[in-house]
Amino acid sequence: MENVIDIEKIKQEYIKIFRNNIKREGSDELLKYLESSDFFTAPASTKFHSAFNGGLCLHSINVFNRFVSLLENEYGENWQDFISLESATICGLLHDVCKVNFYTQEFRNVKIDGEWTKQPFFMANDTLPYGHGEKSVYIISGFMKLTREEAMAINWHMGGFDMRVKGGSYTIENAFRMFPNAFLFHIADLEATYLDETK
Repeated sequence: MENVIDIEKIKQEYIKIFRNNIKREGSDELLKYLESSDFFTAPASTKFHSAFNGGLCLHSINVFNRFVSLLENEYGENWQDFISLESATICGLLHDVCKVNFYTQEFRNVKIDGEWTKQPFFMANDTLPYGHGEKSVYIISGFMKLTREEAMAINWHMGGFDMRVKGGSYTIENAFRMFPNAFLFHIADLEATYLDETK
């Protein structure tokens, strides 16, 4: 949690991308919901990536940028013939809304230079145990309609890390074959996590 970013600057960048690219009915209410929550100040994880205040918002922007880059690489400059900018933005900026009001900051005793000191850390506190990607789809759908492709990309963005896959489900294979942009979106999430972000 030693990483410090300009939370307000990142928040304004997110809101600008959101408002410029997402015009769907209900999107204004969804953005208001995010602004009333801890979305812009929350970490992206407890310790794995962007585990600092504002990390969730930063991660969402990183995933959006990676997704657009992958789409351009896969389809060329006319990539929007295959998926709209609005859809790419919805997937990138909203895939992790399942983490809204999910983390709490606690303190633990840590020995530093022979002295015990209280150090902050993040803990998961899941008050809506609905899963991960599927929880994001559920929350978003309470505000605006998703296309089937958007829902698939958001639902399966964890890929092989998804608990359903770890439990033996093969559904993800069908999803990725039927909706190849969902596969590209999973790769975008991995790239943002492992190439752009630090703990």
